[in-house]
Amino acid sequence: MANIILYSKKHCVYCANAKRLLTARDIAFDEVDITSNPSLELELIAQTRQRTVPQIFVENTFIGGFQELARLITQGKLDHLKQAA
Repeated sequence: MANIILYSKKHCVYCANAKRLLTARDIAFDEVDITSNPSLELELIAQTRQRTVPQIFVENTFIGGFQELARLITQGKLDHLKQAA
């Protein structure tokens, strides 16, 4: 299991951007598509108080969505999660 879990929905541009950003930086992640799982979506909303996707957890800590992910990557705070080449 990767240190990053990305909850997404089909046809979500921000979800696609987050996946592309992680892949480009060689950072492994697990994706959970909640498109057809309303009960999981409700659980996430209760846990994070966010209704949008992606919802991203880094090392079991909710960090937010795409913009927060991009900020952490730009600041180099996720470099330790890069896959060994």
